[in-house]
Amino acid sequence: MRAIQITEFGGPEVLHEAELPDPVAGPGQLLIRVDAAGVNYADTHTVDDSYLSRAALPLVPGGEVVGRTPDGRRVVALLTGNGGYAEQAVAPERLAVELPPGITDGQALAVVVQGLTAWHLLRTAARLAGGESVVVHAAAGGTGSLAVQLARAYGAGRVIATASSKDKRDLALELGADIAIDGGPEELRERLIEANGGHKVDVVLEMTGGPVFDASLAALAPFGRLVTYGMASRVPATPIQAARLMGRSRSVVGFWLAHCLSRPGMYHEPIAELLEMVGDGRLRPQIGGVYPLAEAARAHRDLRARRTSGKLVLDVTGRE
Repeated sequence: MRAIQITEFGGPEVLHEAELPDPVAGPGQLLIRVDAAGVNYADTHTVDDSYLSRAALPLVPGGEVVGRTPDGRRVVALLTGNGGYAEQAVAPERLAVELPPGITDGQALAVVVQGLTAWHLLRTAARLAGGESVVVHAAAGGTGSLAVQLARAYGAGRVIATASSKDKRDLALELGADIAIDGGPEELRERLIEANGGHKVDVVLEMTGGPVFDASLAALAPFGRLVTYGMASRVPATPIQAARLMGRSRSVVGFWLAHCLSRPGMYHEPIAELLEMVGDGRLRPQIGGVYPLAEAARAHRDLRARRTSGKLVLDVTGRE
């Protein structure tokens, strides 16, 4: 089968097309003929081995696919580990979801990792209450663009989006943000408070790290929650002393989707809700680019350079 494989860690340049043996499904696993694979920012960390879980070489990146099972069912599936950038993939049966009619490949892929992440950021980690203010960093990205919409649907009082360009900020406004501001770290604390009418904010969804994390924490109101779910800048935040949290009654909550996969009610049920919202138009996944499988490196370059918005998809069938 055709696949994208890495045999050394590094940047997008280590992603190469290769012919590999077809995978074989074992007990409790499902073989999927892949139509499309999702590209996530976490994949870039896997490729340079800077993610939360360490990777072993050689490997085929990619953690989500949509395609057909041997008995003809169309499913979207989360993979445990990697293997998605390929013509065939093996997924745990428990992490495969049969798709309802009318859901496109891109929509399905947007839901299974980024949509599920956005759902848990708001529902599970932040425990958003009606009327609270929510800051969504990288609001035009795959997770951010869905989090903006979900925050609005779940009763946020004010949705504050940040993004790096006017076009991305305009998209966030179109998706339901009340205000969109530049997400650069310089004077970010002051801009967040100003965007909230001069008041500190209740919830921040943060995936950049470094000075953006620091400024976001400083902008939290008493009993505010900062949920950190990424390390896009690859720059560590300032170490947090207990007094910084106690003195303002603030919370920092870490979130990693992997911890939801084996817990009852944290996978299939949220995905079913998200697919229903997509089907009836309440949730609009943004497809930011479709790349041929062979151009996975270009997708990674565009993603790391912040040239993209929404969900990135690899077309495995050659229809792109």
